[in-house]
Amino acid sequence: MNKTSVIESYSKNLKKNILYMAKVASSKSAHIGGALSLSEIISVIFCNYFKKPETKNSNRNRIILSKGHACLALYGALYQSGFIKKKILDTFEESGSDLLGHPIKNRKIGIDFSTGSLGMGLSLGTGVAIGLKKKKINKKVFVIIGDGECNEGMIWESAMLVPHLKLNNIIAIIDNNNFQQTGSLKEILTNNNLKQKWKSFGWNVKEVDGHNIKNLNKILTKKEKTTKPLLVLAKTVKGNKINLFKNDNKWHHSVLTEKNYNDSIEFIEKKK
Repeated sequence: MNKTSVIESYSKNLKKNILYMAKVASSKSAHIGGALSLSEIISVIFCNYFKKPETKNSNRNRIILSKGHACLALYGALYQSGFIKKKILDTFEESGSDLLGHPIKNRKIGIDFSTGSLGMGLSLGTGVAIGLKKKKINKKVFVIIGDGECNEGMIWESAMLVPHLKLNNIIAIIDNNNFQQTGSLKEILTNNNLKQKWKSFGWNVKEVDGHNIKNLNKILTKKEKTTKPLLVLAKTVKGNKINLFKNDNKWHHSVLTEKNYNDSIEFIEKKK
C-alpha cells in the first residue's frame, strides 16, 4: 500500500472509532459532527508524527486540540496508534474515566493539555513551541482550531505573536466546517476571510480540502526553509461526508442510537 492508501485506511477506522464511542456515550450524548470533520486531518498527523506510544518522552512532537469538544477524533487516534487499549474507549464519558467530554491532561495516554475552553490552544502551543526552541528540540507543535473558535480574542493575540517570534515549529490547522455550536458562521459572526487575516499576520497560509488525504499529507509533511509558522486552512464538512451527519448542526452534540450507529458504519464500509 502507498502512503495515501495507508492513511485512508487509518481514517476509515478512525471514523468507526468516533462513532463507537458516541454510541458508548448513549444518553450522555457526544460531540459527533466536529470530530468527524477532523478525521482525515488527525489521521495524516498521527500517521506521520505520532507513530509510537512514547507518551512520557518530552523529546517528541505535540498535538493540542484547541477545539476540545472534538475529542472523539483525538481519542480514536490514540487508540488507533496504540497509545490506549480498546477497553478504555468503552469508558468514554463514564465517571472516573480518562476519556471525558473534553480532553483532560494525562500524559500517560498522550494527552498533554486539558482543552475545551475555546481560544486557549494556540496560546498553549506558543509556549510549548518556545520551550522546544530554547531546548533545541527539533519537533513540531500541532494546534487544531475551530473556525467558530476564531471568534475568540486570544486566538488573534497568539496569531500576531507566533510570526513575531519566528516560531516555525508551530503548525496551526483550522477546521473550517462553517458551523459552531449554535449555528452557522454566517448566522452568528461571518468570518469568511480567514486566509487573508492569517496571511497578514505573517503566517505561511495553505488552503486545502480537509478531506483530501493526498493533499493534506503533502502540505503537512513538506519541509520548507522559512521562519514563518504554517497555517493550514482546511475546508471541511461538518459530520464529514456521512449522509446522516453531513452539514447537519444538530449533530454538533447529540445522542447516537444503535440504528444511527449501524447505518453509519454500513455507509462507511460501502464507501470507497
